[in-house]
Amino acid sequence: MPKYIFILCLVLLGYSNEVEAQFGFSHEVGAITGPVAFQSDYGERHDLSTNAGNTGLGIGIIHYLNFSYKAECNCYTPETYFNDHFKLRSELSYNKTELKHFGRWADKDSPTGEKLRAMRGSTAVTNVGMQLEFFPLSIRDFTATIGSLAPFVSLGGQFCFYDPEAYSTMGSLDSSIASYPKYFGAFTNSGGTVWSVVSSVGTRYKLTPLSDLMLDLRVQYYFSNWVDGLNPDPTVYKENKANDWNVWLNFGYIYYLQ
Repeated sequence: MPKYIFILCLVLLGYSNEVEAQFGFSHEVGAITGPVAFQSDYGERHDLSTNAGNTGLGIGIIHYLNFSYKAECNCYTPETYFNDHFKLRSELSYNKTELKHFGRWADKDSPTGEKLRAMRGSTAVTNVGMQLEFFPLSIRDFTATIGSLAPFVSLGGQFCFYDPEAYSTMGSLDSSIASYPKYFGAFTNSGGTVWSVVSSVGTRYKLTPLSDLMLDLRVQYYFSNWVDGLNPDPTVYKENKANDWNVWLNFGYIYYLQ
């Protein structure tokens, strides 16, 4: 997996450098971190204890192409709507979440409840991708005003490497002694790759002429139901028919390169 991540990073870096050479855009780099609520086949849908309990942490490094400013001449680019309202963000991020069953079925004082409470899992996901961010307000005005806010929305795609683990403290998940029948043959501890779509809403705060703080609430939807390591038959268990997804609240720091 590290080899593929390295290759993807080189592709993104090469693309970024080629664009700069042709058009003279400027660059921004930053770091993000924050809690990740993973929505999976663990727990009960729309249950507060599930959403709060199955929460992990994410970290990442980000890079922006800033179309409004031309670093090579220390000047603004030609004023167009696109240049003043869009930025292209590339990202390498990682998140990991420990997973358990929560909700009324796991809380039952019964053999089924005991088996659900004994199940454990986790998933670690590495993401590489891009998003196009739209700023309704002027990027130039924001850049020139210390203490100003720049709200944004974004949409993009990411290629993900996932590494799940599923087990029970009572024994093998392939055993009726430890596992609820819906999980027989419906779990894996093998990693894989998947595409995902990412959308977010957030804002920047102009901290200094060359740095911003960022708050970003993101939803990431995976085109697979195996990211958490569980995938009960969706034709039988309708409550598990949705693919895995997560909600990530990012706190970030961004620095403008000269």
